[in-house]
This record gives sequence, structure tokens and C-alpha cells, in this order.
Amino acid sequence: MPFSLNSKTVDREFTKSVEEISGEPLTKCMQCGTCSGLCPVEATGDVSPRQIIHLTALGQRDKVMNVKFAWICASCYACQLRCPRGLDIPKIIEAIRLITLRKNENFIEPFAIETGCNTDIPQIALVSAFRKHTA
Repeated sequence: MPFSLNSKTVDREFTKSVEEISGEPLTKCMQCGTCSGLCPVEATGDVSPRQIIHLTALGQRDKVMNVKFAWICASCYACQLRCPRGLDIPKIIEAIRLITLRKNENFIEPFAIETGCNTDIPQIALVSAFRKHTA
């Protein structure tokens, strides 16, 4: 997926925040694509793990905040296990989610869930979804 980079939208504070929260230096990524090749949800997302790390390192806050990959990441750690540089990619994705949630916007409205379906959904799945998608 091609992206155009606009120097007016570069946000170095965003990059710094992601690195501080995750504890991972984004410059460690050499853009080999191993993480994208192993990702089980990459095909369903709008960007790959490699692309989201690249955009984050470039300070493209607006583009990173508008992709859905951070929300569908399964946190399966397949990317981290095979990363030749040992980058903890799930920590980076979690940092992006945390920064997004700090804007206090819910991606799931708990009261919008139909009352009949909550008996069919495992409670742990609901708790996990609320933690991941609500501010």
C-alpha cells in the first residue's frame, strides 16, 4: 500500500512517546518484512506490521492513528519470535493503542451491544474487548 509522506504532518513527539511507552527503539527495525510474512492477521489489515513500524518511526501520527491494524493485532508474538533484531513488535502496537485510547474515544460502545448476544460471548472476550477498545 503506497503512502505519501508529507513533511508538515511529521510528529516526532509521537515517535518518542511510542518508544517511551513500549521501551523499544524504532530505529532498531531494519524493515526486513519478516514480521509481515508471519503475521496471521496481516492480510485482513490495511497495513502490515512492517509498515506501521515504519510510519511510526517517521512520525506519521495521523496515518498510524487511522489504520485498523493496531486494533486487529492478535498479539500472538509470532513477529517478535522471528524478528532478527529482537524487536518486541506487540509492545509497539500496544503503545500505539494506548496513545489512541488516551484521546478518550471509545471504539466499542458497551451499551450498544445487544443484550441477547452477551450470553453467547465468553466473559473473558468481553473484558478483553473493553480493555482494548474503550477509553
